[in-house]
Amino acid sequence: MGFNCGIVGLPNVGKSTLFNALTATQAAEAANYPFCTIEPNVGRVGVPDKRLDILAELGKSAKIVPTQLEFVDIAGLVRGASRGEGLGNQFLGNIRETDAIVHVLRCFTGGDVTHVEGTVDPVRDAEIVETELMLADLDSLEKRETGLTKRARGGDKEAIATLELLGPLTAALREGKPARAVTVTEAQKPLLKGLQLLTAKPVLYACNVDEGDAAKGNQYSARVFAKAAEERAAAVVISAAIEAEVAQLAEADRADYLASLGLEEAGLDRVIRAGYGLLGLLTFFTVGPKEAHAWTVRAGAKGPEAAGVIHTDFEKGFIRAETIAYEDFVAGKGEQGAKDAGKMRLEGKEYVVQDGDIFHFRFNV
Repeated sequence: MGFNCGIVGLPNVGKSTLFNALTATQAAEAANYPFCTIEPNVGRVGVPDKRLDILAELGKSAKIVPTQLEFVDIAGLVRGASRGEGLGNQFLGNIRETDAIVHVLRCFTGGDVTHVEGTVDPVRDAEIVETELMLADLDSLEKRETGLTKRARGGDKEAIATLELLGPLTAALREGKPARAVTVTEAQKPLLKGLQLLTAKPVLYACNVDEGDAAKGNQYSARVFAKAAEERAAAVVISAAIEAEVAQLAEADRADYLASLGLEEAGLDRVIRAGYGLLGLLTFFTVGPKEAHAWTVRAGAKGPEAAGVIHTDFEKGFIRAETIAYEDFVAGKGEQGAKDAGKMRLEGKEYVVQDGDIFHFRFNV
């Protein structure tokens, strides 16, 4: 089960530097000119979760395997991207394939990095990119409408339902509002997903600041946070320069370096966790002497779906799941202690997975 976040923004705002730091590689060339990223670079990163270390210690696990999130570095958009300006059509297509968007905004002045718009204004930059995405979505819906209308006349129920959804979506886009601003019913959610609208994707604003502003942000990031609050989006402050430095350090030296800057954790950890939350995901665990393993599943998933994340045979032959809540596992100092305290439950096919559940699946193939 793969989940990914596309890193987008105007050219020269720090996208590739952030991507390089996220993946601790130099897979994406970071250079001071537009379109240095021609093909989308993909990197998988472990999701920071202190619970996993604790579980590994209690379970005397030989190996720790975090759950992962995929990030895609997508080249910079410019004004007119929806009309094919720059490398717009290609990049809009790359964004369409992602599950969520991490929108990097330049929130620092000075330096020798050229801003494609000439001045620093992160809210304006966000609106430029959002406008291009909305124009692309509007064009996509208008092209679909004719075919859907023909199918609806023939009695196609799905086409009829999709046309009903197109009305409010098109109206919102024409008013300058993203598709995610439109309230949809549970029945309409699969139809909305099928439309692959760029502005229906959840957004995380990453405010790229100078090193001195990494702890508390600045006036630019404050404006972005206000915008995010209005849109019910998420925002984090990060210094791509600091993260690039951290990525080059040995693991043992990173905490001291961050502490010297007044930071308790790497900004990347916040980005990864925020992206994880943005996608509506949760984590469950399996713990044993061989390994302590974190797994990703969508919120609201039931037992068999979680089992299927590990192996499709587990889902097909699911019988039940031996389940211990994380807090109970820790309180019992391990599996046996939790069992002795009566905290292990046998859950069936209708059980809704809770974040932090520790499972042992029983199945029959």
